[in-house]
Amino acid sequence: MSRLPLLSRLGRQLARFAVAEQGNIAMIFAIALVPVLTFVGAAIDYSRATRARSSMQAALDSTALMLSKDLTAGTISQSQISQKAADYFKGLFTDSEAADTAAKTRVQLSATYTAATTNSAAKILLQGSSNIDSMFMQIVGYPTLGFNTTSTATWGNAKMRVALALDNTGSMAQNEKMTALRNAVAGTGGLIDQLSKLSKNDGDVYISLVPFAKTVNVGASKYGQSWIDWTDWLNPPTAQPANVLGNYQANLPMNWHAVGPGARCPWSNGSGGFYCTSGSANNSSKYTVNGFNVVPSSGYICPSVDANSHTMYNGCWESKFVGNGTFCSGSSSCNCPVDAYGNSVSGCSCSGSGSSRSCTGKLYTHDWTQPGPNDLTHNLNQPRVSAVVGFTNNKWTATNSTPTVQNNWQQASTNPINTWTGCITDRTQPNDATGTSPSSFNTATLFPANQYFENSTAYCSDSSSPQLEPIIPLTYNWSTLKSAVNAMQPTGGTNQAVGLAWAWQSLLQGDPLNAPAEGGTVNTTYNRVIILLSDGLNTEDRWPAYGNGSSQTTTYGNSTFPGSIDARQQLLCDNLHNAKDSNGVSMYTIYTIQVNTSGDPSSAILKYCASSPDKFYEIKSSTEIATIFNTIGTALSKLRVAQ
Repeated sequence: MSRLPLLSRLGRQLARFAVAEQGNIAMIFAIALVPVLTFVGAAIDYSRATRARSSMQAALDSTALMLSKDLTAGTISQSQISQKAADYFKGLFTDSEAADTAAKTRVQLSATYTAATTNSAAKILLQGSSNIDSMFMQIVGYPTLGFNTTSTATWGNAKMRVALALDNTGSMAQNEKMTALRNAVAGTGGLIDQLSKLSKNDGDVYISLVPFAKTVNVGASKYGQSWIDWTDWLNPPTAQPANVLGNYQANLPMNWHAVGPGARCPWSNGSGGFYCTSGSANNSSKYTVNGFNVVPSSGYICPSVDANSHTMYNGCWESKFVGNGTFCSGSSSCNCPVDAYGNSVSGCSCSGSGSSRSCTGKLYTHDWTQPGPNDLTHNLNQPRVSAVVGFTNNKWTATNSTPTVQNNWQQASTNPINTWTGCITDRTQPNDATGTSPSSFNTATLFPANQYFENSTAYCSDSSSPQLEPIIPLTYNWSTLKSAVNAMQPTGGTNQAVGLAWAWQSLLQGDPLNAPAEGGTVNTTYNRVIILLSDGLNTEDRWPAYGNGSSQTTTYGNSTFPGSIDARQQLLCDNLHNAKDSNGVSMYTIYTIQVNTSGDPSSAILKYCASSPDKFYEIKSSTEIATIFNTIGTALSKLRVAQ
């Protein structure tokens, strides 16, 4: 049976189509294009929704923070929370994908506040949701994409204690640094204003002020406190523990017991570090005859300011005539003291040579004019001075070359401790680097009195200009703080460590500065902050071997911090960093600032002492000081209101 021609041709075409392979790829691509485009579009829409959600999260976080601040300050009531949350959120939620008028009308926002109790902290929970119009997903039945997020702020009764350790050294006079510092801290809108606004009740925020140079000033009125170490202040130059290192301590000469009125001073600035003055009063003038420094007719051998340690001594050696005799024997170095004209002092002669040489003449004992251990009558409010002041039998010999005779002054002090000007220097090591409480049973834990004198100025004296301002312990008397900051003046050399150590002390309860007790409920937290600002590098401290006021030595440094003072400061900062509370959380947050306007190297030790790299600031202009303090103040504001 034959087919119709049309059907036959159609059958042949269908048969060829069934076995044809050309065009398969195009067909498959066309079929797959729909889901591919759907997935790409979904990714784009999802990315837009994620971006909008991130914007909502940031807005909720900021809103929660501001609400917690308002509630802490008492500027809003619980009934106002929802409306205030909506107002804050509306101004903050600005993502381009979700902030148009239509999207904002879709936002659902709820605020749940839980007040603090004795067992739980205050908390605010914000929940937000919204959606965006899809661009691609609507073709598969999803015209919008929703998103939601939450934010929680929890806070208790957060209190803040801030210690300001501020450089008051001479170089702060350059480039208007001191003026800029005063304005940044005490000026209108400065750090004190910023922090005081965080205080809802007295005691919520405390600030202490520690101006520092080589020393700090605790105030001369504190001379009766039991936490002061008077060892350096009361003792003669031959009994100075801090001067032993590096051989800076003066020694008694062989002919010591022949030195009396009219004899040349046994010491000089280049030998012993001081010369002899006209009297016991601090800063008495150099006593000279015929151009030579001699002992005055009073017989008082009174040391001047020490050129190595930049401190004054507070007493004199008395020259008490006790007869004639041999004062030196057994060495070729035995000689008579000479007078202003180069002649042997009256009545003195020497004979022999080498180990057979000896010298005779008038003999003097030399008690130091601070009451000794046997004085039970005078200056009973101060320690006794038992320093050695002479050789046995008033005679130096090859076998009696070490002074052993103790001070036996039994009269009133020529320089009682109430003439102290208020300077305190570094504690005896290792306590210079610790927060150990002072104990009268352990002198090394006490704080050494110092009569700091440099650049012809007793910087701690309230009659000096400029004066190193006294420390202000923790207080919320903002006007007192501002007055103290505005009184700061550039003074002496740089010892960041003593400033940092006393900033630490200002945050501790008990002597010497008696920070207020840290009380409150279980929800009370304390933020303890130290801000250390310096414009340069360390140059001097209690130990002359560590620095001379112009630069620090490297003799006692280490591989990380070659500077001798920096190495001590490293230990101090380690101890601060390692101090933890009962929960294992760091007790102190440390900010450090280097005002480097003179092209000094970046301070490695200031970087090291900061709690984290972002808390170290190096600035090149004094005009930046205000900006940095504002930045720190803003960070502390956030720390105060949200935990």
